[in-house]
Amino acid sequence: MQSKAPKLVKKEDKKDRIAAILMLSPVVFLLLICSIYPFLWMFRYVCYDYNGFTAHFTGARNFTRMVADTTFWTSVGHTFEYALYKLVFIIPLALVCAVLLNQKIRGTSVFRAVYFMPTVISSSISGMIFTFIFATQNGILNGILMALGMDAPVQWLTSPEHVMSAVTVLAVWGGFGNYMLYFITGMNVISEDVYEAAKIDGANGVQTFFKITLPMLSPILKVVLMLAITGAFKDYEAIMVLTQGGPGNRSMVMFLYIYNMIFGSGLTNMTQPQIGYGALLSVVAAIIVGIVTIAYQRIARKLDDVM
Repeated sequence: MQSKAPKLVKKEDKKDRIAAILMLSPVVFLLLICSIYPFLWMFRYVCYDYNGFTAHFTGARNFTRMVADTTFWTSVGHTFEYALYKLVFIIPLALVCAVLLNQKIRGTSVFRAVYFMPTVISSSISGMIFTFIFATQNGILNGILMALGMDAPVQWLTSPEHVMSAVTVLAVWGGFGNYMLYFITGMNVISEDVYEAAKIDGANGVQTFFKITLPMLSPILKVVLMLAITGAFKDYEAIMVLTQGGPGNRSMVMFLYIYNMIFGSGLTNMTQPQIGYGALLSVVAAIIVGIVTIAYQRIARKLDDVM
Protein backbone atom coordinates (compact mmCIF):
# COMPACT_ATOMS: atom_id res chain seq x y z
CA MET A 1 0.00 0.00 0.00
CA GLN A 2 2.82 2.41 0.79
CA SER A 3 4.41 1.93 -2.65
CA LYS A 4 1.24 3.08 -4.43
CA ALA A 5 1.18 6.56 -2.87
CA PRO A 6 4.28 7.94 -4.67
CA LYS A 7 2.90 6.65 -7.98
CA LEU A 8 -0.39 8.45 -7.37
CA VAL A 9 1.49 11.63 -6.54
CA LYS A 10 3.56 11.37 -9.71
CA LYS A 11 0.42 10.85 -11.79
CA GLU A 12 -1.21 13.92 -10.20
CA ASP A 13 1.91 16.01 -10.84
CA LYS A 14 1.98 14.83 -14.46
CA LYS A 15 -1.68 15.77 -14.92
CA ASP A 16 -1.03 19.19 -13.40
CA ARG A 17 1.90 19.79 -15.73
CA ILE A 18 -0.14 18.77 -18.75
CA ALA A 19 -3.00 21.05 -17.68
CA ALA A 20 -0.59 23.95 -17.16
CA ILE A 21 1.00 23.39 -20.59
CA LEU A 22 -2.40 23.27 -22.28
CA MET A 23 -3.52 26.49 -20.59
CA LEU A 24 -0.28 28.33 -21.31
CA SER A 25 0.16 27.17 -24.89
CA PRO A 26 -2.31 29.68 -26.47
CA VAL A 27 -0.63 32.56 -24.65
CA VAL A 28 2.85 31.38 -25.60
CA PHE A 29 1.76 30.87 -29.22
CA LEU A 30 0.30 34.39 -29.44
CA LEU A 31 3.42 35.82 -27.76
CA LEU A 32 5.65 34.14 -30.33
CA ILE A 33 3.52 35.13 -33.32
CA CYS A 34 2.48 38.65 -32.28
CA SER A 35 5.53 39.87 -30.35
CA ILE A 36 8.74 37.87 -30.70
CA TYR A 37 8.50 37.07 -34.41
CA PRO A 38 7.67 40.68 -35.47
CA PHE A 39 10.56 41.94 -33.35
CA LEU A 40 12.99 39.49 -34.95
CA TRP A 41 11.60 40.31 -38.40
CA MET A 42 12.12 44.02 -37.74
CA PHE A 43 15.57 43.54 -36.23
CA ARG A 44 16.96 41.89 -39.37
CA TYR A 45 16.39 45.07 -41.44
CA VAL A 46 18.33 47.53 -39.26
CA CYS A 47 21.24 47.43 -41.72
CA TYR A 48 19.09 47.65 -44.85
CA ASP A 49 17.42 50.32 -46.93
CA TYR A 50 14.02 48.66 -47.10
CA ASN A 51 10.86 50.27 -48.50
CA GLY A 52 8.53 47.29 -48.19
CA PHE A 53 9.41 45.83 -51.59
CA THR A 54 13.17 45.85 -52.06
CA ALA A 55 15.96 45.67 -49.51
CA HIS A 56 19.52 46.91 -50.07
CA PHE A 57 22.28 46.30 -47.57
CA THR A 58 23.71 49.63 -46.37
CA GLY A 59 26.00 48.54 -43.55
CA ALA A 60 26.28 51.13 -40.80
CA ARG A 61 24.63 53.93 -42.79
CA ASN A 62 21.41 53.75 -40.73
CA PHE A 63 23.43 53.98 -37.50
CA THR A 64 25.34 57.06 -38.61
CA ARG A 65 22.11 58.62 -39.83
CA MET A 66 20.48 57.96 -36.46
CA VAL A 67 23.33 59.64 -34.57
CA ALA A 68 22.97 62.77 -36.71
CA ASP A 69 19.14 62.72 -36.75
CA THR A 70 18.34 65.75 -34.60
CA THR A 71 14.60 65.36 -35.19
CA PHE A 72 14.62 61.88 -33.66
CA TRP A 73 16.61 62.88 -30.59
CA THR A 74 14.40 65.94 -30.17
CA SER A 75 11.40 63.64 -30.25
CA VAL A 76 13.03 61.54 -27.53
CA GLY A 77 13.32 64.68 -25.39
CA HIS A 78 9.68 65.53 -26.11
CA THR A 79 8.73 62.00 -25.03
CA PHE A 80 10.41 62.45 -21.65
CA GLU A 81 8.74 65.85 -21.28
CA TYR A 82 5.34 64.44 -22.19
CA ALA A 83 5.78 61.48 -19.83
CA LEU A 84 6.74 63.79 -16.96
CA TYR A 85 3.72 66.06 -17.50
CA LYS A 86 1.39 63.07 -17.76
CA LEU A 87 2.67 61.40 -14.59
CA VAL A 88 2.58 64.61 -12.55
CA PHE A 89 -1.12 65.08 -13.25
CA ILE A 90 -2.61 61.66 -13.94
CA ILE A 91 -1.43 59.77 -10.84
CA PRO A 92 -2.58 62.34 -8.20
CA LEU A 93 -5.86 62.88 -10.04
CA ALA A 94 -6.55 59.14 -10.27
CA LEU A 95 -5.69 58.68 -6.59
CA VAL A 96 -7.87 61.57 -5.41
CA CYS A 97 -10.83 60.39 -7.51
CA ALA A 98 -10.36 56.86 -6.20
CA VAL A 99 -10.47 58.06 -2.59
CA LEU A 100 -13.58 60.15 -3.20
CA LEU A 101 -15.42 57.45 -5.14
CA ASN A 102 -14.53 54.74 -2.64
CA GLN A 103 -16.83 56.35 -0.09
CA LYS A 104 -20.13 54.67 0.71
CA ILE A 105 -22.24 57.32 -1.00
CA ARG A 106 -25.09 56.82 -3.44
CA GLY A 107 -24.21 57.49 -7.05
CA THR A 108 -20.49 56.71 -6.86
CA SER A 109 -20.88 53.80 -9.29
CA VAL A 110 -22.24 56.21 -11.91
CA PHE A 111 -19.22 58.50 -11.54
CA ARG A 112 -16.90 55.50 -11.75
CA ALA A 113 -18.45 54.51 -15.07
CA VAL A 114 -18.28 58.08 -16.38
CA TYR A 115 -14.62 58.52 -15.42
CA PHE A 116 -13.70 55.12 -16.84
CA MET A 117 -15.51 55.69 -20.15
CA PRO A 118 -12.65 57.62 -21.85
CA THR A 119 -10.42 54.58 -21.35
CA VAL A 120 -12.54 52.43 -23.66
CA ILE A 121 -12.81 55.11 -26.35
CA SER A 122 -10.45 54.70 -29.30
CA SER A 123 -7.40 56.96 -29.27
CA SER A 124 -8.26 58.26 -32.72
CA ILE A 125 -11.76 59.18 -31.57
CA SER A 126 -10.33 60.90 -28.49
CA GLY A 127 -7.98 62.89 -30.68
CA MET A 128 -10.85 63.98 -32.92
CA ILE A 129 -12.95 65.02 -29.91
CA PHE A 130 -10.19 67.20 -28.52
CA THR A 131 -9.51 68.65 -31.95
CA PHE A 132 -12.93 70.27 -31.72
CA ILE A 133 -12.35 71.25 -28.10
CA PHE A 134 -8.96 72.92 -28.71
CA ALA A 135 -9.75 74.48 -32.10
CA THR A 136 -8.59 78.09 -32.25
CA GLN A 137 -11.71 79.30 -34.05
CA ASN A 138 -15.09 78.00 -32.85
CA GLY A 139 -13.40 75.68 -30.34
CA ILE A 140 -15.36 74.76 -27.23
CA LEU A 141 -12.60 75.70 -24.78
CA ASN A 142 -11.83 79.01 -26.45
CA GLY A 143 -15.54 79.75 -26.57
CA ILE A 144 -15.77 79.33 -22.81
CA LEU A 145 -12.63 81.41 -22.21
CA MET A 146 -13.87 84.19 -24.49
CA ALA A 147 -17.20 84.20 -22.65
CA LEU A 148 -15.30 84.64 -19.38
CA GLY A 149 -13.56 87.74 -20.75
CA MET A 150 -10.41 86.58 -22.55
CA ASP A 151 -9.37 89.06 -25.24
CA ALA A 152 -8.10 86.68 -27.94
CA PRO A 153 -8.46 82.94 -28.55
CA VAL A 154 -5.59 80.69 -27.48
CA GLN A 155 -3.83 78.77 -30.24
CA TRP A 156 -3.80 75.47 -28.39
CA LEU A 157 -2.80 73.28 -31.34
CA THR A 158 -0.83 75.70 -33.50
CA SER A 159 1.37 77.40 -30.92
CA PRO A 160 4.58 75.74 -29.63
CA GLU A 161 3.93 77.30 -26.23
CA HIS A 162 0.55 75.63 -25.67
CA VAL A 163 0.52 72.43 -27.71
CA MET A 164 2.13 70.25 -25.01
CA SER A 165 -0.50 71.44 -22.54
CA ALA A 166 -3.24 70.33 -24.94
CA VAL A 167 -1.58 66.97 -25.51
CA THR A 168 -1.18 66.44 -21.75
CA VAL A 169 -4.85 67.22 -21.08
CA LEU A 170 -5.83 64.65 -23.70
CA ALA A 171 -3.53 62.03 -22.16
CA VAL A 172 -4.82 62.63 -18.63
CA TRP A 173 -8.47 62.57 -19.74
CA GLY A 174 -8.00 59.31 -21.61
CA GLY A 175 -6.06 57.40 -18.97
CA PHE A 176 -6.78 58.44 -15.41
CA GLY A 177 -10.02 56.39 -15.19
CA ASN A 178 -8.10 53.16 -15.68
CA TYR A 179 -5.60 53.96 -12.94
CA MET A 180 -8.46 55.12 -10.71
CA LEU A 181 -9.99 51.64 -10.85
CA TYR A 182 -6.64 50.12 -9.89
CA PHE A 183 -6.54 52.32 -6.80
CA ILE A 184 -10.17 51.57 -5.92
CA THR A 185 -9.45 47.84 -6.18
CA GLY A 186 -6.47 48.25 -3.86
CA MET A 187 -8.54 50.21 -1.34
CA ASN A 188 -11.21 47.50 -1.28
CA VAL A 189 -8.59 45.04 -0.05
CA ILE A 190 -7.77 47.19 2.99
CA SER A 191 -9.68 45.92 6.02
CA GLU A 192 -12.36 48.16 7.49
CA ASP A 193 -11.08 47.25 10.96
CA VAL A 194 -7.96 49.32 10.29
CA TYR A 195 -10.05 52.42 9.55
CA GLU A 196 -12.27 51.78 12.57
CA ALA A 197 -9.20 51.58 14.80
CA ALA A 198 -7.91 54.85 13.34
CA LYS A 199 -11.24 56.57 14.06
CA ILE A 200 -11.17 55.32 17.64
CA ASP A 201 -7.67 56.77 18.01
CA GLY A 202 -8.98 60.15 16.80
CA ALA A 203 -7.41 60.25 13.33
CA ASN A 204 -9.05 62.58 10.83
CA GLY A 205 -9.50 61.97 7.11
CA VAL A 206 -6.16 63.46 6.08
CA GLN A 207 -4.24 61.52 8.71
CA THR A 208 -6.04 58.31 7.75
CA PHE A 209 -5.12 58.81 4.10
CA PHE A 210 -1.41 59.46 4.68
CA LYS A 211 -0.90 57.00 7.55
CA ILE A 212 -3.08 54.09 6.42
CA THR A 213 -4.45 54.31 2.89
CA LEU A 214 -1.34 55.50 1.07
CA PRO A 215 1.15 53.10 2.76
CA MET A 216 -1.14 50.12 2.24
CA LEU A 217 -1.63 51.11 -1.40
CA SER A 218 2.11 51.11 -2.08
CA PRO A 219 2.11 47.76 -3.98
CA ILE A 220 -0.71 48.97 -6.24
CA LEU A 221 0.95 52.38 -6.57
CA LYS A 222 4.18 50.82 -7.82
CA VAL A 223 2.34 48.82 -10.46
CA VAL A 224 0.29 51.83 -11.57
CA LEU A 225 3.42 53.97 -11.82
CA MET A 226 5.17 51.38 -13.95
CA LEU A 227 2.16 51.07 -16.25
CA ALA A 228 1.85 54.85 -16.49
CA ILE A 229 5.55 55.29 -17.31
CA THR A 230 5.66 52.64 -20.01
CA GLY A 231 2.29 53.80 -21.39
CA ALA A 232 3.43 57.42 -21.57
CA PHE A 233 6.56 56.48 -23.49
CA LYS A 234 4.53 54.45 -26.00
CA ASP A 235 1.75 56.99 -26.58
CA TYR A 236 1.43 58.39 -30.07
CA GLU A 237 -1.99 57.55 -31.59
CA ALA A 238 -4.00 60.37 -30.04
CA ILE A 239 -1.14 62.82 -30.57
CA MET A 240 -1.00 61.83 -34.23
CA VAL A 241 -4.69 62.64 -34.65
CA LEU A 242 -4.61 65.80 -32.54
CA THR A 243 -1.45 67.57 -33.74
CA GLN A 244 0.40 65.22 -36.15
CA GLY A 245 3.52 66.09 -34.16
CA GLY A 246 3.31 69.82 -34.86
CA PRO A 247 3.63 72.68 -34.85
CA GLY A 248 7.25 72.52 -35.94
CA ASN A 249 7.65 69.02 -34.41
CA ARG A 250 6.97 70.50 -30.96
CA SER A 251 4.68 67.60 -30.03
CA MET A 252 6.58 64.96 -32.01
CA VAL A 253 7.23 61.99 -29.71
CA MET A 254 9.58 59.19 -30.64
CA PHE A 255 7.02 56.51 -31.52
CA LEU A 256 5.08 58.96 -33.69
CA TYR A 257 8.33 59.78 -35.50
CA ILE A 258 9.00 56.06 -35.97
CA TYR A 259 5.46 55.51 -37.24
CA ASN A 260 5.87 58.29 -39.77
CA MET A 261 9.21 56.86 -40.86
CA ILE A 262 7.90 53.33 -41.34
CA PHE A 263 4.64 54.25 -43.07
CA GLY A 264 5.97 57.26 -44.95
CA SER A 265 3.54 59.86 -43.68
CA GLY A 266 3.78 63.16 -41.86
CA LEU A 267 7.38 63.91 -42.77
CA THR A 268 8.64 66.41 -45.29
CA ASN A 269 10.83 65.34 -48.23
CA MET A 270 9.69 61.76 -47.80
CA THR A 271 8.18 59.91 -50.76
CA GLN A 272 8.26 56.29 -49.56
CA PRO A 273 8.47 54.27 -46.34
CA GLN A 274 11.89 53.82 -44.80
CA ILE A 275 11.28 50.58 -42.93
CA GLY A 276 14.95 49.73 -42.44
CA TYR A 277 15.77 53.01 -40.71
CA GLY A 278 12.48 52.90 -38.82
CA ALA A 279 13.32 49.39 -37.60
CA LEU A 280 16.60 50.66 -36.16
CA LEU A 281 14.80 53.53 -34.42
CA SER A 282 12.27 51.04 -33.03
CA VAL A 283 15.03 48.99 -31.47
CA VAL A 284 16.60 52.11 -29.95
CA ALA A 285 13.20 53.23 -28.63
CA ALA A 286 12.63 49.79 -27.07
CA ILE A 287 16.04 50.03 -25.38
CA ILE A 288 15.19 53.49 -24.02
CA VAL A 289 11.87 52.25 -22.59
CA GLY A 290 13.63 49.23 -21.12
CA ILE A 291 16.29 51.37 -19.44
CA VAL A 292 13.65 53.67 -17.95
CA THR A 293 11.65 50.67 -16.68
CA ILE A 294 14.71 49.03 -15.09
CA ALA A 295 15.73 52.32 -13.48
CA TYR A 296 12.25 52.75 -12.02
CA GLN A 297 12.23 49.19 -10.65
CA ARG A 298 15.59 49.70 -8.96
CA ILE A 299 14.49 52.99 -7.44
CA ALA A 300 11.25 51.39 -6.20
CA ARG A 301 13.20 48.47 -4.71
CA LYS A 302 15.57 50.85 -2.89
CA LEU A 303 12.61 52.81 -1.53
CA ASP A 304 11.12 49.56 -0.21
CA ASP A 305 14.40 48.76 1.55
CA VAL A 306 14.48 52.21 3.15
CA MET A 307 10.86 52.04 4.27
